[in-house]
This record gives sequence, C-alpha cells and structure tokens, in this order.
Amino acid sequence: MTVLCVRFQLPPAHEAALPGLLGLLEEFTPVVQALPPDGALADLRGAERYFGRSAVELASVIRVRALALHGVDCVIGAGPGPLLARVALCDARPGATRAVPEDPCGIAEFLADRPVAALPGVGAATARTLGEYGLDTLGRVAAAPLSTLQRLVGARAGRELHEKANGIDRGRVVPNAVSRSLAAERPFPRDELDPGRHRRALLSAAEELGARLRVLDKVCRTLTLTVRYAEFPHSRTGSGGGTPIATTRSRTLKESTAHSAALTAAAYGMYEALGLQRARVRAVHLRAEGLAPAEQASHQLTFDPADEKARRLEEVADRARAKFGPDAVKPGTLAA
Repeated sequence: MTVLCVRFQLPPAHEAALPGLLGLLEEFTPVVQALPPDGALADLRGAERYFGRSAVELASVIRVRALALHGVDCVIGAGPGPLLARVALCDARPGATRAVPEDPCGIAEFLADRPVAALPGVGAATARTLGEYGLDTLGRVAAAPLSTLQRLVGARAGRELHEKANGIDRGRVVPNAVSRSLAAERPFPRDELDPGRHRRALLSAAEELGARLRVLDKVCRTLTLTVRYAEFPHSRTGSGGGTPIATTRSRTLKESTAHSAALTAAAYGMYEALGLQRARVRAVHLRAEGLAPAEQASHQLTFDPADEKARRLEEVADRARAKFGPDAVKPGTLAA
C-alpha cells in the first residue's frame, strides 16, 4: 500500500478543523491532497521507507493521533494508488483500515462485484447507460471489449473506464491546500426521502451562502455540493440502514458571483444530475470556493428586466437582514 484516503468524522459545520487535520497528515508526508469538506489523500511511499512501517500501520498511528490531539475519529482506505484507496474507503469502518490487495488478482477480485458507480468520476448517467447493456458491475466492465465501452460512453471515457475497472490506477496525489471557502450544511431531523425537501434545503443553503458572501463583499467561482446518505449507493432504493456515505459534485460557475439565484440554480443543477431515486438523505452541504473580492469580479450585462429586478430586491433584502436579523427576509418557499 502506498496511498491512504482518509475521511475525518467531523461534526456538522466543523469543516474549519480540516486544515489542522491536514497538518497531522503532513507530519508523515508532504504529499497530501485535501478533499474538502472532510477528507484527504496522502502518498506514503517515502514515509514507509523512513519510518520502516507499512501504510496500514501508519494509518493506525494517524487514527490514534487524530483522536488524541483533535478528538476526531476517521475512516481510512488504503491502496496502491489514489483511485483504489478511494474505492476502499467505501468499505472502511472506524477503528480499522480497509486495504486493497496489491497483487493484480487480488485487485481484480476486490473490484469484481462492485457497482460501476463505485468508481470515482462515474456519474449516474454513465452507470445507467452501462446498466442498460448489462454492464452493471466492475467485473463485467473489465471483461467487456474496449471497443464496446468506447461506443457506449465515448473513446476517451471508455478507455479510462476500462483501465479503472481493471485496477489500472494512473492517478497521483497532488499536494494542495484547503482553498478559502464558505460552507453551509442542512441536516435533516431524520433520513429524508422527499426530493422537494432536498431542494428546499439546497435553496436555504444557497441563500445563506449568497448573503454571507455579499456581507463579506466576496464572490465565488466554484460551488460544491455534498449529499450525505444513510446507506451505500447500491442500497439507496432499499429500506435498510447502513454506514453514512456521501456524493460530492463541483461546478464552475459561468462567472464569479454572490447572487443567490445563480448559486441556487447551480445547486439544483448538480442535484438533478445525481439522478437520485428514493435516496435516504441525511444532510446536504454546499461550499462556495475560489473566493475573490467582489470589486474584481466582472458581470455580464443583460437586458432582462427580471434579472435586474431580482438583484435590486436582493440588495433591499440584505439591508433588512442587517437591521432585523438573518431571518427577516426569506424566499416564500422557505417561509411556508
């Protein structure tokens, strides 16, 4: 094993603790890639030689230090590369590291029965297309001719899918830092099935982010949506429980903005693209990233009077919130 994928079990709205936890990983290796809001990849090739311990053994030390120094438990997946480590994370449990076998036969066996959607980067639309042709598991995708996959999903995507299903991991850990960002999370009091309630939670989170950005005189370039589920992806239509997992999607906006309507539209678009069916959702989390001063942002002029009216109403609502509190003005859907 050379790569760990770590997900810290942070309480809701405590994503500000992530930089400190990344610093913990950097005590073992400088090659750490942040995966906001609560995860990271760590390449331990050099650390294995330096400390004389395997990556799985170092993962145990990391877990103990995270608990002792930060009071945060974590789940860890380990693999020869970042792709396999992220897949392994789906099976990980607190207190134990899920490791992918290093030999080709072991990797093939590990991947064979997993759904296609278990691969990072494979969305609901691609999984649905492959499923229509009986390619619903990674083992079947790995055994399918490359030309067949390329006809179904495209030349480049088909080649990458074929390699990943066969355990060929060409990814690498790219060191980075947690970008300056703002986040808003909306947990549900119980696992929520109603798409309408999901959308209202997204509207509420987007409205909060927009208002906070405008107070700070900032705009964001990227919006990231994280949907936390009650069970594994292949069980979303069932009624049983399971270990909470999450799906994360990011979208680069057409222009940097703090306009709540634009943030809401982007959040709705990412949510609809997930194609959830009877998903038991525990929380939705929106993060505005790539923050920059509003004075440096450009805005495409429009002749649409409705857009101009919405922005003027937004300014009035912001003044009312500043005087009477954040709940003084809200969309009618949320007020109801």
